[in-house]
Amino acid sequence: MMKNTVLSAAVLIALAQPAFAADKIKIGMLSTLSGPGAGLGVDIRDGFNLALKHQGGKFGGLAAEVVTADDQQNPDVAKQSAERLLKRDKVDFMTGIVFSNVMLAVGPSVFESQTPYISANAGPSQYAGEQCNPYFFNIAWQNDNLHEAVGKTVTDKGFKKVVVLAPNYPAGKDAITGFKRFYKGAVADEIYTKLGQLDYSAELAQARAAKPDAMYIFLPGGMGINFIKQFVGAGLSKDITLFGPGFSADEDVIRAVGEPMLGMFNSSQWAHDLDNAANKRFVADFQKEYGRLPSLYASQGYDAALLIDAAVREVKGKVENKEAVLKALKAAKFASVRGPFKFNNNQYPVQDYYLRVITKDGQGRVTNKTLGKIFTNHADAYAASCKMK
Repeated sequence: MMKNTVLSAAVLIALAQPAFAADKIKIGMLSTLSGPGAGLGVDIRDGFNLALKHQGGKFGGLAAEVVTADDQQNPDVAKQSAERLLKRDKVDFMTGIVFSNVMLAVGPSVFESQTPYISANAGPSQYAGEQCNPYFFNIAWQNDNLHEAVGKTVTDKGFKKVVVLAPNYPAGKDAITGFKRFYKGAVADEIYTKLGQLDYSAELAQARAAKPDAMYIFLPGGMGINFIKQFVGAGLSKDITLFGPGFSADEDVIRAVGEPMLGMFNSSQWAHDLDNAANKRFVADFQKEYGRLPSLYASQGYDAALLIDAAVREVKGKVENKEAVLKALKAAKFASVRGPFKFNNNQYPVQDYYLRVITKDGQGRVTNKTLGKIFTNHADAYAASCKMK
């Protein structure tokens, strides 16, 4: 009994002690690191790790440990991995998920644990609107946004008849919704594929039969690589102008496809030729570190890390103070590679979107070149339904 009394007293004394700053920050990096979508997760991870290296291995002055897990682009695997990161590893922040169906599967566990989630890609409409959550911050975009920008571009360029194609999962549906929100011409056909599909012979025949003057695709990772190769190989590029969001026409896809992508227009909130100091450093050092041009996924991973660093510094390492951490994250006091950065009330970005075209640069590399702005300070369509202030 005396032993139990002593133990109880010790616990009470410990609970009564004032909160001290942590001596280490743990981040759960749960991303797609295998399968057709692996290139996207690898770029997020590499961009994040470069930012951590730029901070001397610390966030907010505290040593940072990144615990990495592969979600295998599988919601069930992702849920199990998230539970381990939250309960066993007791991470302070989470990030890394690429695909929105995975994010929707993992979100409830993360939010219940009151662990801040910094999305470096997935931006489902659900979490932008009525299901917005104080623990969810998206550093990239809301899923519809890049597609809205292309919809406006296709309209501005005078195309009258378009076929749209996307995978049948939440981000694919958001993509088509976003495109049609700003495209004012006729949609000749709306085609949905399996997520991860790599053979598009049937879809190409369907598109050819519709006789459009343009085609809009949202096919991330290996899906886009295979589609564009097959699109050009089938001769459709002679009669149909191809458009896509930045992530269907970014450096990972360009490396795999090469010159057949020349002339393809796409939209992005970031580009490697944006003229600001943070971006110049990021692009130069990413090439030195990894031997390739960064993609927009890498830029988002980099910014996610800088946001965490800024928040930990703002709360002076006291990450147990959840209210202060959320406030610091919302303030977003960091130098984004995009330039000025701010969150909307739903904790998704309000930002500029650019038109890019794939061309050859001065070194003869096939890559993207920024042509100009499509939107300035553009907010997503769901923020009004979010009750957070």
